[in-house]
Amino acid sequence: MKVLPRRRRAVLINSVLGVVVLAGAGGAYAAVHDDGSNASGAGSARTATVTTGTVLATVSGSGTLSSPSDAGVDFTTGGTLTEVDVKPGDKVTKGEVLAKVDPTAAKETLAQAQASLTAADANLTKVEEGETPASTGSTDTSGRGGSGTPVVTATPTVDPAQLASAQEQVTEAQNSVDSAQRAVDGCVLKAPVAGTVASVAGEKGDTVAGTSGSGGGSGSGASGGGSSSSSSTSSSASGGSTPTGFVVLTNPSGMQVKADFSEADSLKIKPGQSATVTLNAESGTVLQAKVLSISSLPVSSGSSGGSSGSSAVQYPAVLSITGDTSDLRTGLSASIQVTTGQASNALTVPTAAVSGTGSNRTVLVVNPDGSTTRTAVTVGVEGDTTDQITSGLKAGQQVQIPQVASAGNGGFPSGAFPGGLGGGANRFGGAGGGGGFRTGGFAGGGGRG
Repeated sequence: MKVLPRRRRAVLINSVLGVVVLAGAGGAYAAVHDDGSNASGAGSARTATVTTGTVLATVSGSGTLSSPSDAGVDFTTGGTLTEVDVKPGDKVTKGEVLAKVDPTAAKETLAQAQASLTAADANLTKVEEGETPASTGSTDTSGRGGSGTPVVTATPTVDPAQLASAQEQVTEAQNSVDSAQRAVDGCVLKAPVAGTVASVAGEKGDTVAGTSGSGGGSGSGASGGGSSSSSSTSSSASGGSTPTGFVVLTNPSGMQVKADFSEADSLKIKPGQSATVTLNAESGTVLQAKVLSISSLPVSSGSSGGSSGSSAVQYPAVLSITGDTSDLRTGLSASIQVTTGQASNALTVPTAAVSGTGSNRTVLVVNPDGSTTRTAVTVGVEGDTTDQITSGLKAGQQVQIPQVASAGNGGFPSGAFPGGLGGGANRFGGAGGGGGFRTGGFAGGGGRG
């Protein structure tokens, strides 16, 4: 018998092995990608029953509690503290006196302004009365002044320029009086809202700066002036941040939470949606809330980590707590879940049982004999763990939940072809991994890949 040359023999062996492997691969592929049409037996695949229930779709975010009634209040007039009437923990009412600074300098300025106003008023009156021009004679023919007796008549004249100047001086003097009066009033610090005193930034004898810029510099433990308006009040209502001031007041009434959501989740959030708020410090405390607003501007943007340099963009939403807020505190961190979709008394199946996207959705219905049939369905609300089925199924039917192949094995159990080919060190000349057709040769072939 003629012996085949070594090279031809290797090629023949590789060819035979190739046929075997391809046949095995084809069978494995068919097993994995079976569309379920009248397939026999569900094997070890899990099944679930079509039931009636509630489907919930939610998105999650994180944030902190704040109250629109929280306020930080500063003196509008700086000076030396003559009294501090509250301490942290005190409850105060709106308009209650919190502290005072020495008003002496402010009252002196007011007195000077009032004197200037009095002088300006007197000058205006004088100008309005006008100047009397030189006497002009006329003969009295009525005989009442005596025959031929001249009678002098005078008509006052008002200089328009002098009148305008006098009026302007009065206006300026009045403005000075008003400003000086506000400075006197600003020596007394009053509560703009009712609440609990959270902090006091000074004590009697300290020097505080006023927001109007008057008064001396700040002393030990004193307020360094604020960025508030003429009301000397800063609030946490708009930004959700903790207010600052010489005295900070907190009030849990109307408590809100500002939470940040990913850009994808933020598109699902609408005002009026219900939500739950779980305090991180008290995981057992769950509060009910409603979405007030979702911003169209991102709150943060930056690298999300890793070498890809991808950005993490989030959008802030403001929610109002609808339950009892009396025991809540500003600044508590919380986790928020917003309900973006809900269906009650709906036919439901596990989300994992539904394949496809958009209008092309299907499930594998398990037949009484154990075979499966791929069935088209219409999906309503896509929930977190279950989907609403609006057509295609009936309650009580069984559906198959496809098994998800683990990453890196190409969809084959244990990363190998049926029959033990592949897996571990590449049996076909490649290094590791199942198969190896694209990177290595067949056994004995030297591995051209």
